[in-house]
Amino acid sequence: MDSPKAASANPEFEIDPRGIGWITFDDPCRKVNVLTEAVMRRLARAIGAARSAAVEGHLRVVVFRSGKGDSFLAGADLDAIAALEDPGEAERAIRLGQAVFGEVERLPVPTVCAVHGVCLGGGLELALACRHRIASDSPRTRFAFPEVLLGILPAWGGTTRLPRLLGLQASLDLLLTGEQVDVHKAQEIGLISKVFPAPRFDERVAEFAVEALGLPARASAPKRGLLTRLLDDTPVGRRAVLALARRRVWARTDGHYPAPLRILDILREHLGSDPDDSLDAEARLAGVLLVGTVSKNLVHVFRLREAARKGSGVSDASVKPGPVSNLAVLGAGVMGVGIAQLAASRGVRVRMRDIRDEAVLVGLQHARALLEKAVEKGKLSRREADEAAELLSGGADWVAFDAADLVVEAVVERLEDKRAALREAEARVPDSCILATNTSSLSLDALAEGLRHPERVCGMHFFNPVHRMPLVEIVRGRQTSDRVVATAYAFVTRLDKVPVVVRDGPGFVVNRILAPYLNEAGWLLGDGATVEGVDRAAREFGMPIGPLRLLDEVGIDVATRAGAALRQALGARLDPSPALVALSVSGRLGRKGGRGLYRYARGKEKGVDTSVYADMGTAVPPRRGGRLPAEEIRRRLLVQMINEAARVLADGVVDSAQALDLTAVMGAGFPLFRGGLLRFADTLHPRGVLDRTLDLQERLGPRFTPAPLLQELAQDNMTFHEAFPA
Repeated sequence: MDSPKAASANPEFEIDPRGIGWITFDDPCRKVNVLTEAVMRRLARAIGAARSAAVEGHLRVVVFRSGKGDSFLAGADLDAIAALEDPGEAERAIRLGQAVFGEVERLPVPTVCAVHGVCLGGGLELALACRHRIASDSPRTRFAFPEVLLGILPAWGGTTRLPRLLGLQASLDLLLTGEQVDVHKAQEIGLISKVFPAPRFDERVAEFAVEALGLPARASAPKRGLLTRLLDDTPVGRRAVLALARRRVWARTDGHYPAPLRILDILREHLGSDPDDSLDAEARLAGVLLVGTVSKNLVHVFRLREAARKGSGVSDASVKPGPVSNLAVLGAGVMGVGIAQLAASRGVRVRMRDIRDEAVLVGLQHARALLEKAVEKGKLSRREADEAAELLSGGADWVAFDAADLVVEAVVERLEDKRAALREAEARVPDSCILATNTSSLSLDALAEGLRHPERVCGMHFFNPVHRMPLVEIVRGRQTSDRVVATAYAFVTRLDKVPVVVRDGPGFVVNRILAPYLNEAGWLLGDGATVEGVDRAAREFGMPIGPLRLLDEVGIDVATRAGAALRQALGARLDPSPALVALSVSGRLGRKGGRGLYRYARGKEKGVDTSVYADMGTAVPPRRGGRLPAEEIRRRLLVQMINEAARVLADGVVDSAQALDLTAVMGAGFPLFRGGLLRFADTLHPRGVLDRTLDLQERLGPRFTPAPLLQELAQDNMTFHEAFPA
């Protein structure tokens, strides 16, 4: 979009000869526009000037727009949010934003918000304060309230205005989930009234601004059927809708995330009454949320994730990543197919190879099925899915490997099989091609032995299922070059995944901290806990699933092999629990076999298989919770994870506590609202963790021996994040 820029004026206000006032956001120091306090104060002055011009008859309509080429407004200033510590100060800052947008709403002339690119948070709240909202058809034009994902709520009028514009039911997904909607969905629900082609957007905006003089204020309001009106517009209907929404929020969050519940409180108390009362509730409740622990932790994780996506993986800024236009995948199993499908959906040409053509054919069918599911869920358009399918091919031959920029090996998790696959690939690819292994537990340096160019080898450890799990561990071996790491890192970010660089070591990070956690779940069963009790205690802490359900998901056979490899590398503290040893020879495979610790039918979990206690050689616990309280279960599970994380840091597998937090959250499912494994440990302080560990060591034996680093930090009165800063 071509718009006038002013280095010191953001936003800039000008009136053209037609009487159209243009308020243009274009921050000269940022790639996207952000509503900082300084921007909000300048916006207030621009609105004041527009009001005066309207009263004097010089101004007929006001248009809010962006001078950026691909974004409108990205919301409030995250740094300012993170800096707030006092709820009163937070509430005052919120009321400033409410006052500014209130002035927009009260302008005596029509107001138009012209959205090209992302319109998030405060940007969407500005749009709601305008009488008319229009948008470009750019695929980058999207609308969302991501505040709830940061533990807060839309408090500059968003919670109040959105349901009054769209109706209650149409508003709830936007308010409660943080999910983005594209321009077509936005028009369907009545958020915007017109969509114009992006190449002519400025021209059409000016035309619409003139038309807006004769349009009613609620021109975008959707037509609603009788049932919808009864549910949205009557007290009884609203109570029913909000009660159902509350149950769904609790089912999804177990109450760990207060922001969506506070949004529902505001809607219950104030929808249908004076909007000023609703705005007052927004400010009060958001002020408390902003300075709360949950919000601080969610902002912490968000910043880690954004920093990872913007990084390069190497410290030398002169190192540039190489291009990856052609990917070759060795192995057409679940992981290979997942990687291939994901890469193709991002515009990369992919060639899959397996030792049998039949295996590749099945793999290609699975990859295309994943693309179809992405279309059904709105993740890809039909055209995008068809284009991705065209980029996928495969066979038992080595066709196209001579043009590969990157090979990802995803064959069976056995050292010799992976070595052989990498050796064969190295002989057929160009000298510039990177060889990556998707190993989850084998040594990268051991896999690179015998290769002519070990400096071209790295690990790219994706997690299953590839299309859902956000983390990729990029493993750096002793000889891996900076360019290889930078190229792998850039490729992972292109796939919309979160990359974390780790050094070679047993289990890397995620599997290493999960191994003692899962093993301890087995020891708990041997000590009289129930399967339900162990998993429920973990879920109540905030884990997405319990450790025993996780064993079933991973596969009992797979977990047994990985555990044995880690036991060999790390020593007696990972001696497997007798219950899990017995389980490993019971013939149970977990979900994929229809029977593990739980029963499965047609892919759905059907409850604990009580016969598993006999197979593990443990008595059926006498009551639902077993003989161990939930607090004891949680303490044992969490101490094992933290203690191993301390060893990971001491071994230099990652450089910082923040990197370990990110891997734990994105790869191991550690609760987002707790901010990461070591951020949680720091709330207890290493002294508190050490006390708990020593108590467990005295009662349960040497597998709880404290890590030397944990003892050092406790003695030095330092937290993990103080000792290992980013």
